[in-house]
Amino acid sequence: MPDSPLPVTRRTFLHRTGAGAVLLAGGALAGGTAAAAPALPGSPARRLAPPDLDPLALLKRMLAFDTQNFGEGGVTRPHAEMLKALWESAGVSAEIIPTPKKDNVHLVARIKGTTAAPPLLLLGHSDVVPVERDKWSVDPFAGVVKNGEIYGRGSLDMKGANAAFITALLRHLKEGGKFDRDIIVLTDCDEEAGQYGSRWLAEHHWNKIDAGMVLTEGGWFLAQKDRTTPMLITVTRQDKVYFNLDLVADGTATHSSKPNPDSAIAKLSRAVTALDTWLAPVTLTPVTREYFSALAKATRDAPFKRALELLLSARSQHARERAAALVVKRSSYPWLHRALLRTTHAFVIEDAGYKENVIPSAATVRINCRGVPGGQRPRDFLAGVRERLAGRDVTVKLVGNPGESEEAALKRLDETFAKPPSSIDSPLYAAIGDAARRTYPGAVFAPALFEAGTSLAPWTSRGVPGYGVYPYVLDNDQLVTMHGTDERISVAALQQGTEFMYRLFDRFRAR
Repeated sequence: MPDSPLPVTRRTFLHRTGAGAVLLAGGALAGGTAAAAPALPGSPARRLAPPDLDPLALLKRMLAFDTQNFGEGGVTRPHAEMLKALWESAGVSAEIIPTPKKDNVHLVARIKGTTAAPPLLLLGHSDVVPVERDKWSVDPFAGVVKNGEIYGRGSLDMKGANAAFITALLRHLKEGGKFDRDIIVLTDCDEEAGQYGSRWLAEHHWNKIDAGMVLTEGGWFLAQKDRTTPMLITVTRQDKVYFNLDLVADGTATHSSKPNPDSAIAKLSRAVTALDTWLAPVTLTPVTREYFSALAKATRDAPFKRALELLLSARSQHARERAAALVVKRSSYPWLHRALLRTTHAFVIEDAGYKENVIPSAATVRINCRGVPGGQRPRDFLAGVRERLAGRDVTVKLVGNPGESEEAALKRLDETFAKPPSSIDSPLYAAIGDAARRTYPGAVFAPALFEAGTSLAPWTSRGVPGYGVYPYVLDNDQLVTMHGTDERISVAALQQGTEFMYRLFDRFRAR
């Protein structure tokens, strides 16, 4: 699919992660109370129990469902059934939409508004990436709270955000509040990988998710150097451009008792080493320049502020590169800020050999790349990689869609690269900014680029503005657990982020 990762097979994921089977196949709400019985359509929202208004309690219930996606979709139906019952207990209509894959479903809840204004859609995925259980210090599906943090696969990405979104809305409904437009809450599947994500849903059920504005995962809430004081509250209005490269080395296959200079694995290793410390050129676009300007205004760290000012004032590429290196060195979020400065490349999957007494004839490594829209074009990055590896007897292949030529894939990426960011002239953007200023009065609010990707394409490709927030302040140690080991967020930050969401939705209350 355009702008989306090609699926990796379940076999490949299982081989590489050793992840286990689904923990919960039924609708048991481990870690929480049973959902209330469904209310009749249109009934008042008075049956919500106090735990339903607590984001931590709801997050624990969400985390208890093992929705790991190994590359071909996860089992999301039990999770969806729990949320459907919760919505119906609040008098909100909710519908499970099956996909062709068994038990891999979407859930659409719609809170009816008082006018025909274009709906606001909240997009939150239910699937999560696999876990390496033996690397975790706690059960990744138990919702363990320790030292003020809640651990679990999806706590950050993005069941924590979903819990904040939903409990903030339920609080408004509990108060008897009505909104000036329909609010659609889509809990989708196949965001992490698979064929039946938001694109499939848009192709088959657009009438259920047609909206005028969309909010999903994205913008980071960053802390000062003390790791707790809110510093910068961002909303992303654009994702980086996703593409993959394969490095392929060929060699002579023979018995392992006869090592020879023509080793595919050795060739590939040398190529990886050549790319490992290589960095694509720094580029500043209007979106990233605004972000780094806001960061310079927000930080209390004088050396970091000076590095940012050098970056923003640099007049040559050489000066820009030197300043960028200083920014990354002095940042409390170095990996994030390095990613926002340039096209990135990460070695993610290696494939070579099949038997210990055979020297293989081929070796391959996949490189996941993320380009800055409006910065370096993917085709120019590809040319740079090929130039870097010239003479190393390794082929660099752009991974396109099935049956797609390299030039066709590059043209498709050119189109994605050229897409403008979502407008900041919308009621939703204004509501996000207002909520940020009210909830985090000492922090700076700014739009940003998301260093990763989201499911927003079905809407943004139609001109619908889409934005992203992870509504909780994170320190760097928490940030890097995204898709990693011991994923976690602060309980206090989750509570404050839910208040942020409550204030955001308050802008849409009918007066």
